[in-house]
Amino acid sequence: MSIKKISKNQPENFEFNEKNIEVAKKVISNYPVGKQQSAVMALLYIAQRQNNNWIPLSAMKYVAKFLDMPYIKVYEVATFYSMYNLAPVGDHFFQVCTTTPCMLRGANKLVEICKNKISPNENEISNDGKMSWIEVECLGACVNAPMIQINDHYFEDLNETKIDKIIENIKQGQKIKPGSYKGRKSSEPENQRSTLMDN
Repeated sequence: MSIKKISKNQPENFEFNEKNIEVAKKVISNYPVGKQQSAVMALLYIAQRQNNNWIPLSAMKYVAKFLDMPYIKVYEVATFYSMYNLAPVGDHFFQVCTTTPCMLRGANKLVEICKNKISPNENEISNDGKMSWIEVECLGACVNAPMIQINDHYFEDLNETKIDKIIENIKQGQKIKPGSYKGRKSSEPENQRSTLMDN
């Protein structure tokens, strides 16, 4: 696992656009009066979505003021959770799960493809600006290991050939399809087995 990278290049200002101000207010309304700080994770995610999938320090300060909470508490949340990107990422952000189930099924080979085809290092945007990658802890799709998350979507049952094809399709501007690359419709066991037969 890599240490979270905070961008050296930071915009001076950030504020929600009109649409996201309304979304943020709606999120906050779900919490009791005086408990608006509980919305911090949701508001950080809104900020990330608005800012090309990463959160600058100015956005953390803005969220802190929006929720009337200390900036350091927002910073602690943003730096703790892996779902928040603190530096620019590629348009297609690959999160490669390397926890035990995925590693046993070949996640290390997926990492090597990312190093060779995207960039040699984690958190480094490819030369064409289209992709970057990082290793992450469990993404909760262990049955369909090895798997990766690209932006908001899961790509499961992968191998070197399949991830290589995904990367090539992105380079060529083609649409990539999320889900199982083995044809599974959910997380059923191999060969569609549904009953334990052994006593």
